[in-house]
Amino acid sequence: MLKGLVMLAVFGGLVALARTLGLEQHLADRQWVLAHVEGQGVGGVLFFLGLTGLVTSMGVPRQLTAFLGGYAFGWLWGSLLATMGTALGCALDFGLARTLGRDFVLSRFGRRVERLDAFLHASPLRSALAIRLFPVGHNMLTSVAAGVTSIPASAFILGSAAGYLPQNLVFAIFGAGVNAQTDLGKALSLGLSVLLLAASTWLGVSVYRAYKRKGAVPVEDDELGDDEENGDAPQPTPHTAKGSGGGAKP
Repeated sequence: MLKGLVMLAVFGGLVALARTLGLEQHLADRQWVLAHVEGQGVGGVLFFLGLTGLVTSMGVPRQLTAFLGGYAFGWLWGSLLATMGTALGCALDFGLARTLGRDFVLSRFGRRVERLDAFLHASPLRSALAIRLFPVGHNMLTSVAAGVTSIPASAFILGSAAGYLPQNLVFAIFGAGVNAQTDLGKALSLGLSVLLLAASTWLGVSVYRAYKRKGAVPVEDDELGDDEENGDAPQPTPHTAKGSGGGAKP
């Protein structure tokens, strides 16, 4: 339990840092982001990666950072850098949960973690990719929950990055369109982003339905909060019961 409190303290510290730096206001200001990356070379890239990793690890929607990436770097580099940064945020949440939060998370979300572990264990890379394409779920909470399962860190983070890419591409194109120099360029970029968003949504829904037909969806909307409300925190599965140092190692 002490480790769980330390994990919460770390997350609380990150939130406090973000508020101290005024990131909530800055993220709404495209020009602020542009001023810190445009013409800054490697420093600007590292700044954007660090910013994206920090805010997405705290639950800020990754679509926002993808939009800002497209606005600042163009659609190609914007989508790639946003995906890399979001993967860093995923790794931070995953790593904190695996090293500090196992008992804490299992005591409160045991049923959901049990299902997630069973889902991820069969084919870690493909399952991690699929869960990021699902139209339901929460990026940060999924990463934290996955951290206490038996899935190898590398498979989960790489699969997540691949699953992030389709929507990140959509919003990066949208951001690049907003920053386009001509009205035609803006119209083409925005129109393409709308079409790709529809395609991305269809893909996510299709993957979700395919897994749901197999009875393999790990967490559904109506289960949110069930573990706490019912006081139902079942014993960890054999995969999750191996302790913080057991299971597949990061």
